[in-house]
Amino acid sequence: MSGIILHNPNYLYLLLLLVPLVVWYIIRNKHFTPKLKVSSVAQLKNVKSSTRRRLRHIPFILRCLAIALIIFALARPQSTHSKNDITTEGIDIVLAMDISSSMLAQDFKPDRISAAKNVAIQFITDRPNDRIGMVVFSGESFTQSPLTTDHAALINLTKEIKSGMLEDGTAIGNGLATSVARLKESKTKSKVVILMTDGENNLGEVAPLTAAEIAKTFGVRVYTIGVGTRGRALTPMATDFGVQMGYADVKIDENLLRKISQITGGEYFRATDNTKLAEIYNKINELERTKFQVDRYTKRSEEFGLFALLAVAILLLEVLFRYLILKRIP
Repeated sequence: MSGIILHNPNYLYLLLLLVPLVVWYIIRNKHFTPKLKVSSVAQLKNVKSSTRRRLRHIPFILRCLAIALIIFALARPQSTHSKNDITTEGIDIVLAMDISSSMLAQDFKPDRISAAKNVAIQFITDRPNDRIGMVVFSGESFTQSPLTTDHAALINLTKEIKSGMLEDGTAIGNGLATSVARLKESKTKSKVVILMTDGENNLGEVAPLTAAEIAKTFGVRVYTIGVGTRGRALTPMATDFGVQMGYADVKIDENLLRKISQITGGEYFRATDNTKLAEIYNKINELERTKFQVDRYTKRSEEFGLFALLAVAILLLEVLFRYLILKRIP
């Protein structure tokens, strides 16, 4: 961004001196114009005004303009060039998503896992300056995407997530431990895991609270989300005739999820439908804001020389008009 400023703007008050100068010039020309008395002006009506007469005021105008330019030069006009350097302090975030068979329950529309993927994609889109990774877990855990700023690729990988990719079950401790492993080498000041599950821990080599203590050691803050309606939900169930949909009690270990978040300095949320889940992600999005720092650099260049040169050029032009174009005949 560029512009012009005046270092000594008070000098512009000198422009007021032009007012009495103009008044003096008008009075001078009025009182000192030669007069000639004649009996009739009829013969003078066809006499055309000479070019020299029409241009007689130009030297005075040029002199006033030169004086104004000199005053502007004294005011020291300066051109300014501003540049903004924006630096961001991003946040490293791992989304840990439960993909067990119960995530196909239809208390969310069209089901829990689809709703979870949709809000995760929107969350990724809303945070262009952060590195984000994706971990999925059920009976075991897997890194779907390491931390990356290539959010287009991350969104594509998120869309590919589906239940059945891993052994069935709910290994919350493994999912959290894998997420922390993705973050432990991070150099950012803020490291976050958003862990979403709809059940109780029933598999895995790492106990959930042990994983939480590990997260605390590495300065990782964990937000936990329990996904599922209160009561019963239409859920895939194994029967003698294969997997069929049936109503089952929604069992979420909220005490465990709450302890995990408390240990790591995070927060626990309960999502009972699509709208509530989206609201939770929006709240986390507001809690974990990327920090921006704007540094402004301003460079100034003196421009008074241009005004001074213009004033000299106009004074020379006045001399040319006065002594060449308007030269008086002796």
